[in-house]
Amino acid sequence: MKKTVLLLLLFVGFTGISQTNDALLKHYNAYYKEMRLQGDVNGVISALTHLNVISPSKERRDTLAFVYMNNGKHMQALNTIGIEKNAEDSDLAVQVKAFSLKSLNQPKRALEHFEELNSRNPSPYLAYEMADLKIQTGDMEGAVKNIEYGIANATDEMKYAFYERQQPYEVPLKAAFYHLKGLADFNQNKENIDAAIASIDEALKIAPNFNLASLSKQALESRKQQAAEGSEGTKN
Repeated sequence: MKKTVLLLLLFVGFTGISQTNDALLKHYNAYYKEMRLQGDVNGVISALTHLNVISPSKERRDTLAFVYMNNGKHMQALNTIGIEKNAEDSDLAVQVKAFSLKSLNQPKRALEHFEELNSRNPSPYLAYEMADLKIQTGDMEGAVKNIEYGIANATDEMKYAFYERQQPYEVPLKAAFYHLKGLADFNQNKENIDAAIASIDEALKIAPNFNLASLSKQALESRKQQAAEGSEGTKN
């Protein structure tokens, strides 16, 4: 009799917990939808966090990490899904790891995730990210391969955004690749500044308003002038 009563109490308890979880799931799903409608990022993050605690899932975790990343909370994004390379990660999770690590100035770690993304679905945009990171890490040969692929495959409709000015702006992706080519040219041979400038001129032909390319060209021309003046001083 006592065993029967105990089992009955446990059954009632589990049923109560299940009903409570179902009610909470319903509540936070409705809350999540409402926060999305209102564009309330903090509300969306709160709702997803609660949903993932009540009913954990890989999809919810990845979505939460993406929302963090998309709103500049890169450390929180990585704390949510980790930083290690995992073949079982969703494309969304790999994307979050790649861009968040890049934003946190971890180019080598970011690069392995971009390469994983590119192995799944190659694109000129991923080629640009990889080329940029390879220049930062000193892999000029690898960067050049990505740049050549990008120039050959970037379409006129593809744009890339830059943020070095107070007001962000976009340029054609192909122009962005030519700018990287100039940087790679210079890093491969610092004596042949003209070749680097020629590549950046190609970028400026496509996008005359490309501020970062203009700044790079000015820096290269200044370096060329200093080298010429130093050479003249040596002769004298």
